Amino acid sequence: MSTFKVSEAAALLGVSDDTIRRWADAGRLTLHKGATGRFEIDGAQLAPLAQELAGQSAIIDAFPSRTASARNRLTGIVTRVIKDTVMAQIEIQAGPFRVISLISREAADELQLEPGSLAVATVKATNVGVELPGGGQ
Repeated sequence: MSTFKVSEAAALLGVSDDTIRRWADAGRLTLHKGATGRFEIDGAQLAPLAQELAGQSAIIDAFPSRTASARNRLTGIVTRVIKDTVMAQIEIQAGPFRVISLISREAADELQLEPGSLAVATVKATNVGVELPGGGQ
């Protein structure tokens, strides 16, 4: 099982280190001392909390999704649009995540995509790769 330092858990959940410590003091999370003597959190504790926090996101309320077959949806702001005669490259900043999409120029024009536009990047689950981060646990 993966374990995470307080700072890593905070980064994964999008909160501060102090919030993680407050949640531990309140019993929402359990910290334990790792081999290095630093406090750690089991990844199995973070997974349901991450889902809970995602369900409380202000983005969900502010920009409700339409019915769609793609379950992986990243709402963000278009930061760059590069068009040629046939294709368009669209860059979206969705929270800390940068998503780049190649679509037809016709589609980009129809959607009136430009920097500052609100957009939702959708990804079909059959095309999502999974890898371990370079630092490893």
